[in-house]
Amino acid sequence: MTVQLDHRPGLGRLYAKAVATARSRRGDQLPETSVEMADVTIDREQLASYAEVCGFRHSDVLPPTYPHVLAFPLAMTLMVDPSFPFPLPGLVHVANRITQQRTLRADERLTLRVRATDLRPHPRGRQFDMTIEATVAGEPVWAETSTYLRRERPRSSRSAKDPSPQPGEGQGGGIAPTAIWRVPRNIGRRYAAVSGDINPIHLNPLVARLFGFRRAIAHGMWLKARCLAALEGRLPHVLTAEVEFKSPVLLPSTVGFSSQLKGSTWAIAVFQRSSGRPHLNGSIEA
Repeated sequence: MTVQLDHRPGLGRLYAKAVATARSRRGDQLPETSVEMADVTIDREQLASYAEVCGFRHSDVLPPTYPHVLAFPLAMTLMVDPSFPFPLPGLVHVANRITQQRTLRADERLTLRVRATDLRPHPRGRQFDMTIEATVAGEPVWAETSTYLRRERPRSSRSAKDPSPQPGEGQGGGIAPTAIWRVPRNIGRRYAAVSGDINPIHLNPLVARLFGFRRAIAHGMWLKARCLAALEGRLPHVLTAEVEFKSPVLLPSTVGFSSQLKGSTWAIAVFQRSSGRPHLNGSIEA
């Protein structure tokens, strides 16, 4: 079943619903429903604000990460639907892959479609993918897969020595930074204002502590956008940008950014400047 939206839903209302229904959510299956919205237009003022917050140049060309912002209300609509099995609070964004087929312009109208797919076990619970497809006049132009982890108590059938990488673990391995970024305390609020992602763990240190963080944390998709912005002008128009979020960036922080071109692929990393602890690892391929 496909749910057709004719306007963007308010994210404040969706977050309130997510909190109100969190305790009642149960299940072992993802909904077969998709959420779609046609004729999505670009607000140029919002686009300019997004570019400023993330470090992109002001342009009528959309940053590769910008359609994520356009589709985020659709993803939220699906995740607060009664058929969705997991409570939104506590889900961990562990990976993101974006494929852009061509340059997207601010005067184009997009059709966006969001689905939840591929529920599967993880050493620390269960994970699933939220997929987004963007088309222009029927032409596929952009796609995204965001992987989320629902943390749960280990089941006896799972090995306690599972070697799979865990979110937030590992060390940076002495990577030499190509840039040092000082991430300000207010970046969570600034990104929330331009993206609509008002999850309070990014805005309020007291709420962040309830979820185990010492301070408010930066949005993962802001961090990915900041990486792509650092390479703006050197990336092809057709690309796949894939990252894993290894550990949260506490606000404020000083982090190192590393980028290295190998053939047609950029290897990128963000890590704690003082300890080398990784925050993000990824690649950008032509």
